[in-house]
Amino acid sequence: MKLTIYKNELNEAIQHVSKAITSRTTIPILHGIKIDVTHQGVTLTASDTDISIQSFIPLEDGKRTIARIEKTGSVVLPAKFFVDIIKKLPLEDVEIEVKEHFQTFIRSGSTDIQMVGLDPEEFPVLPTIEGNQTITINGDLLKTVIKQTVFAISTNESTPILTGILWTLKDNELKFMATDRVRLASRSVRLDTNEDVQFNNVVISGKTLNELSKIVPDQNTMVEIVVSDNQVLFKIDRVLFYSRILDGVYPDVSKVIPQNYKTELTLDTKKLTDAIDRAYLLSREEKTNIVRLMTKEDGTIEISSSSSELGKVTEQLDVKEFTGEPLKISFNSKYMLDVLKVIDSEYIFLGFTGAMSPIIIIPKEHSDSLHLILPYRTTN
Repeated sequence: MKLTIYKNELNEAIQHVSKAITSRTTIPILHGIKIDVTHQGVTLTASDTDISIQSFIPLEDGKRTIARIEKTGSVVLPAKFFVDIIKKLPLEDVEIEVKEHFQTFIRSGSTDIQMVGLDPEEFPVLPTIEGNQTITINGDLLKTVIKQTVFAISTNESTPILTGILWTLKDNELKFMATDRVRLASRSVRLDTNEDVQFNNVVISGKTLNELSKIVPDQNTMVEIVVSDNQVLFKIDRVLFYSRILDGVYPDVSKVIPQNYKTELTLDTKKLTDAIDRAYLLSREEKTNIVRLMTKEDGTIEISSSSSELGKVTEQLDVKEFTGEPLKISFNSKYMLDVLKVIDSEYIFLGFTGAMSPIIIIPKEHSDSLHLILPYRTTN
């Protein structure tokens, strides 16, 4: 195998696929990046068995030549060194040559590097995705939806199904949901797709979706998603991103979402965020993050927190709308801030059914997302 390739194109592909490399695996070949060179182009692949990422570099991009192939072939190179060294090569052109026993030579200007390659035949085969469950979504929207739900996943590996985001598609509505049993985040998206395409209980690791977000470009790129029985494939430009679907049945959380409220508030999102952020500074010193919300007779609300060593923060906030019963409730301010920071609405609705019942947070300008936080029981 022998080729000359532009460093920037090679480096970009390496950065994409290296997101599938993990130090957790005990399989030596999975610490490497597989390079396949054909007369059509260069394909890089990395995998940790849970996710696999493949990036294709064509020989030409319009009128520009990206790579020149002298001899086809394949090799697996150790990712840790390969990722770093390509970025630091002195010239734009990089020559890669693989000789007997996968000895690999990388040359750029006066730099000459020799690496010990591995047999590509030992690299796992990418999963086969079968089925016609295919949808297309705007990349910017996909990143937003992941951001608005992923913070609510569980980090407790003893319940692996809750470390993922549940995807459901029904009647052209794609719904994402995440919960760690003390909070819940959901977001719905309307798709222009075939109504025959439906699925449920598709649960994808939150960590995996975070890595996917880093690969999706910021510009208006469409992402094609293919869902099979145990794998999901994301097609992004010249990148293929495979993810295993988590095993198990996601719990039915619909019963914990109240349909009616005893107290309803509409508040300015930024003002509430800033007030809770200030109260959080004190509450975190107690290592509890507890902040209290209390409705007042004059139609305002009071946000407060206290520290046995530092003192107390109390702040009055105007309410745009207030209906229902008076309320005193305590909650985890960090959890509330996580929600408020991803709300894309000037005003938000807060619904309460009592001091020890879930707090519901919904953007006032649309009902595409819903967040739930369980309150704290406090002595005072």
